[in-house]
Amino acid sequence: MNPENFVNYQTEPSRYHHWTLSFEGPVATLKADFDENGGLRPGYKLKLNSYDLGVDIELHDAINRIRFEHPEVRSVVVTSAKDKVFCSGANIFMLGLSSHAWKVNFCKFTNETRNGLEDSSAHSGLKFLAAVNGACAGGGYELALACDEILLVDDRSSAVSLPEVPLLGVLPGTGGLTRVTDKRRVRHDLADVFCTSAEGVRGQKAKDWRLVDDLAKPAEFAARVRERALALAAQSDRPADAKGVALTPLQRTFSDDAVHYSSLKVEIDRAKRTATWAIQAPQGAQPSTIADIEALGAQWFPLRMARELEDAVLHMRTNELDIGIWLLKTEGDSAAVLAMDEVLQAHAKHWLVRETTGLLRRTFSRLDVSSRSLFALIEPGSCFAGSYLELALACDRSYQLMLPDDAARTPHITVGERNFGVYPMATGQSRLQRRFYEESAPLEAVRGATGKALDADVALALGLVTAAPDDIDWADEVRIAIEERVAMSPDAMTGLEANLRFNGKENMHTRVFGRLTAWQNWIFQRPNAVGDKGALKVYGKGERAAFDWNRV
Repeated sequence: MNPENFVNYQTEPSRYHHWTLSFEGPVATLKADFDENGGLRPGYKLKLNSYDLGVDIELHDAINRIRFEHPEVRSVVVTSAKDKVFCSGANIFMLGLSSHAWKVNFCKFTNETRNGLEDSSAHSGLKFLAAVNGACAGGGYELALACDEILLVDDRSSAVSLPEVPLLGVLPGTGGLTRVTDKRRVRHDLADVFCTSAEGVRGQKAKDWRLVDDLAKPAEFAARVRERALALAAQSDRPADAKGVALTPLQRTFSDDAVHYSSLKVEIDRAKRTATWAIQAPQGAQPSTIADIEALGAQWFPLRMARELEDAVLHMRTNELDIGIWLLKTEGDSAAVLAMDEVLQAHAKHWLVRETTGLLRRTFSRLDVSSRSLFALIEPGSCFAGSYLELALACDRSYQLMLPDDAARTPHITVGERNFGVYPMATGQSRLQRRFYEESAPLEAVRGATGKALDADVALALGLVTAAPDDIDWADEVRIAIEERVAMSPDAMTGLEANLRFNGKENMHTRVFGRLTAWQNWIFQRPNAVGDKGALKVYGKGERAAFDWNRV
């Protein structure tokens, strides 16, 4: 594949078209000033700070640079450089021109970016303030909702709104409905009025309804923003005097059927519609002290691997839509992975280690919500141990080769301490808790095996793998499983996997993704939204939508 033809998730501040990033002591300010001619694809203009995927790619990059390059920053102000406009949400003409897959992948990435703000607030002490200095609609309000606090300018015109239902015949696509109720705790009848009103709510009513936290008159707005940003910063434990780590460009090369990074490779078999991932263990001597880790910076292996794995997931999700099964493999020494984990665990409270763990946590979560079938293949030379075991635990199925007569080549898996809650899913559970429905007996049995190299027999008995074929049956059993999977309906697989991966507990984030997977996915294909006379298609053309009034 020609890299010029696919979406590139890598950028840096000198290439930004849409955001300006500035720093003042413990406060960073992200100003939205979207270039209306800077859309990722032709055919639409990003007027009124309306956004497309390119805007959110820059936002994601900016937040990561604050996390890693500016540890002194404790709070982030998200605001607008445009007069009277904060953000008018996702660009409607972009959505009208986009394929179904593009719309859903766009919503998923923006969901993950917004969830990432809440993740950093909860785990890394980085707080966010939405300084809403103008009209704030749709996805713009959803971005504000993801912040810790929302301050709205009280100028008699600026309002917050979720107008997707009345204007476009679709739902707010990045968590708006869920955060209004689950996070802001807006009373359900008031939320009903709010979400069916195109003009939104302003001033004291917005505060009374809990849609914003506070108001400030225009003359007082800047001072109030600074006051609240500093108050949020005071809640943080990020270090004031640490030196940041520059996020240098990733080492990656592309060919027609593969993408290679320094720590992993993805090879595509287009005829079989599969992608084989090989994630490498650390090699050679690894640092164990903070001084040595800081000296390596972005080349410190866990950070480098996490960045590369995240980029590979995003690349494959967006640019390789027909590749339905990802076969996850690992290569290298399990002892090296466990040694890496020991360093991560020993320095867990250090800001750089904490941020690296956060990136790993969010990247593993990207696997969970990817609409691809995930199979782990545990073969000779594998290193599914500790943090790398999370890759297998994220999969829909895992196959571990049994070699009863070849002890030297027998593949093992190893459960580590970091498998018991360091990398929770969107549910808040560890993948082991999800796997065993938090039942104490199987979890205690697995904990009792922590640190032991488990062959296929033992792993199967503990419930850690799906199947353990021997060398006689391995090739056929794995081949048949893959062939059966690729023959099934991709739509049915997406629904099946989403249901099975997120069993048990529900919370705000699982509902956000669940509603995107089910309701928005369905609505995005309905004629009332995307038919020739659907609301999304005729918006801005001076025509009324023609609805099929049958309630389904």
